[in-house]
Amino acid sequence: MDPPTEGIKLKPEKLDEEKEGGPLLHCDFCDADVVDKIAQSFLPGLASACIDNTTGGLFKTLATVAVDIRKEMIDYLIQRSENFVAESVVLEGGGDVAVSADPYDIISDFVDDFVHSKRNFFSRVSGWLLSEKREDWIDDLVQEMEINGFWLLNRRSTVAQTLLKNLDFRNTYHCNMNFKSPEDLEKHKLNCDFRTLSCGNEGCDSSFSAAQMDHHDSTCPFKMLPCEQKCPDIVMRREMDRHCITTCPMKLVKCPFHSVGCQSTVPQRTIEQHRSDNLPSHMLYILQVSHKEASPEALKQRVKELEKLASPGRLASARDARSLTHVVKDLEAKLGPIKVKTNKGSEEEVKDLIDLQEEKIDTEAKMNVAAKPVKFDEVPAVKEATANSHSDGKKELMESFGDASQRNEDQVIASDSVPEKKKDSSSQSDHSSTEEVVNPIKEVASTPAIHHELSPNE
Repeated sequence: MDPPTEGIKLKPEKLDEEKEGGPLLHCDFCDADVVDKIAQSFLPGLASACIDNTTGGLFKTLATVAVDIRKEMIDYLIQRSENFVAESVVLEGGGDVAVSADPYDIISDFVDDFVHSKRNFFSRVSGWLLSEKREDWIDDLVQEMEINGFWLLNRRSTVAQTLLKNLDFRNTYHCNMNFKSPEDLEKHKLNCDFRTLSCGNEGCDSSFSAAQMDHHDSTCPFKMLPCEQKCPDIVMRREMDRHCITTCPMKLVKCPFHSVGCQSTVPQRTIEQHRSDNLPSHMLYILQVSHKEASPEALKQRVKELEKLASPGRLASARDARSLTHVVKDLEAKLGPIKVKTNKGSEEEVKDLIDLQEEKIDTEAKMNVAAKPVKFDEVPAVKEATANSHSDGKKELMESFGDASQRNEDQVIASDSVPEKKKDSSSQSDHSSTEEVVNPIKEVASTPAIHHELSPNE
């Protein structure tokens, strides 16, 4: 029999945490980036499960199975996340499978396993899983769910937070702080590293944890930054590359005189200063093209002459190689041909070549004279000696020629009367008589009286 309860004050039982003097309140902040990433993966998984479960069926439609499959999916994911620690210990003990530490990768595997479990017989045995039409249907169903608000993002985020807390036993992606009073909890939430922040850059609607603020700030495409090429413009990060190669006044461009030899690359805003400062060198490049045979010194002197002749501002007004070439040609027409100066070394080389050529000509002339046969009466010394000789010597000389010719005639007449057998002897006599005629000539030509120049008195 129970004792009477009158006069006894009943007191509510204390919770175990309170009996132990432990905290009662927990901080529920999680890494917003990871939660959002996990929540975004739910709709494609749900759409895949619905399509694979109804493909080839006659009585099932997407609208009739979507609600049931969503509930089954949530229960399946929570159960797998609660058992993940035990499963990971088993897998790591086996040594064959590497367990990922990223909660997004882990939950993605859970979703794939659930989708695989919902495939019907037709989906398993046909090539439906590899067809492009399946992917198109999944994308269309995801878009339809988002438009109709079938599974809102905030509800998906709540499920994602629950899964993340079950998986993150190292407290890397969620806060594990506990507090005794709501005041302490609220005070902590103001400075918690996992509190959710929104980006302050115009156009960016991203949300992230306070611990990820520096990372997001370094990658946010909407942040305004000073130009990387040091121009005064402030440009959005995602527009920086386009600005630097199109409208930036400090972008590097080639010199307008690149075609004639100037290899400089200068900022676009300083191109006028570069053109003005390097006008003499640009003129030199143009002269080198039109006067390839001239020396550098002559071209430099020509540049100075052109600068003196040109009117103020005429050369500076040329903005490119073509216009400056026209100006230089007009000025050169007034100056006349360029003076090409040779150095001492080249003059000596030319002189040596001329001397060698003259020596070669003299040598060839002497060789031609020695090889050419000389007639007796064409020798100047013989002509002079013959003209100035005494009449007696001249008569003797003519008589010797006459006797020789007379003997030749007699021998010719005699040869006609003798037999043919004696013709050889007569020809030999003719040859000897000819030599006799020539010998006196040689003797006369070799006498000292003929070779030396005779004085007027002789």
